Amino acid sequence: MAVILASIGSDYAPRVGFERTASAIASARRAVLADRYPINSFSVEWRWLADLVSVADDWRDLAARALEPNVFYEPAFALAAGAVFGRDVGAVLVWSDTQPRKLLGFFPARVVPRRYGLTLPILEAWTHPYGPLGTPLIEREAAEPVIAAWLTHLAGDPALPGLMLLPLIAENGHFATALGATLRRLQMPHADFARHSRPLLVPGDDRAGYLEQAVSAHRHRELRRSIRRLADLGALLFTASTEPQVVGREIENFFVLEAGGWKGEVGTAAAHHDEVRSFMKIAIQALGAEGKVAINRILIDGRAIAATITLRSGDGAWYWKTAYDEALARFAPGVLLTAALTEDLAENPAISRADSCAAPGNPILDNFWRERLDLCDRLIATRSSAPFWRACRLESLRGAALAAAKSLRKRLGHR
Repeated sequence: MAVILASIGSDYAPRVGFERTASAIASARRAVLADRYPINSFSVEWRWLADLVSVADDWRDLAARALEPNVFYEPAFALAAGAVFGRDVGAVLVWSDTQPRKLLGFFPARVVPRRYGLTLPILEAWTHPYGPLGTPLIEREAAEPVIAAWLTHLAGDPALPGLMLLPLIAENGHFATALGATLRRLQMPHADFARHSRPLLVPGDDRAGYLEQAVSAHRHRELRRSIRRLADLGALLFTASTEPQVVGREIENFFVLEAGGWKGEVGTAAAHHDEVRSFMKIAIQALGAEGKVAINRILIDGRAIAATITLRSGDGAWYWKTAYDEALARFAPGVLLTAALTEDLAENPAISRADSCAAPGNPILDNFWRERLDLCDRLIATRSSAPFWRACRLESLRGAALAAAKSLRKRLGHR
């Protein structure tokens, strides 16, 4: 009989029940979870990310049909990022058995042999500093059967670990809902960690009035004052570019701005790392050719003093990168450009939501974007032999240690 445990401590609440896992998986294979795609109508394979160029067209088509869009997992971005952040990354691909076959699921991950300082292999979904979202691409018309096929493959492949970690998934998204239902049906233990939220823009019906309602009258006066002060310095112009050739040129302005600020001082600016700079240029050019990039800038006498890069996929957008001339920080160019971008996104009927990609407590976006995206890291045991309980305890301790270190850095930084 499946056992559901509500809570062990305050950090995680695993649900476990392996007594009938094998029979549950067998039953799931037989069940018809969608009229179009029975659970046994898939072929599933593991392939290295670097070898997926040959299926880029199928992959791109899947991204257009995805249950939840994730621009960081689209071929234009992921293949470029893989050269820097994904050399050891592969993907489980779920294909239909129809003719011609269709790609129905894309689940990128890497095998991490050590975690918590111990030899404890985990299959970890692929995220990285430039790709802060772990939602896989799944055919929206067959989400649960595709997820079941993926999990069943993981359970049956002895070359892959029996533990899986899905970082940075939206707790209340369509994927999390379908995943939760499938995990319960397959009786696979799972627990959520590192819960946090970041600013999200969901304009709803009142698109034109979003910014007006999001910020106070005092903040509006401050924004107008900053615009007037900037205009005193020279010809002031706000621009928004989506044309592929223009976007390809303007990425260079972004590199210059970023390198001239604090990231340049500490050596983390993209311009200081040839591989990162190359990846960003390739990804921006490839996504730009598909109309999925917008670069907003503020110009003074034709010189860029602030720039943002927004990525788009389906009805979603991601506020990916921002930089500004820190010598003009007293004029708040970054704040002004964020306000302008907020208006652009809110008034665009093709965009239903925009993810800030920001760390919790962002001082600008917390004040401009009213909604929040709740995120977590989900740990899953795909096999009964996996040390799930041990991993849960270690993951909880790891989270507490990271939180304590962050708090200490914050206190020391204020001294």
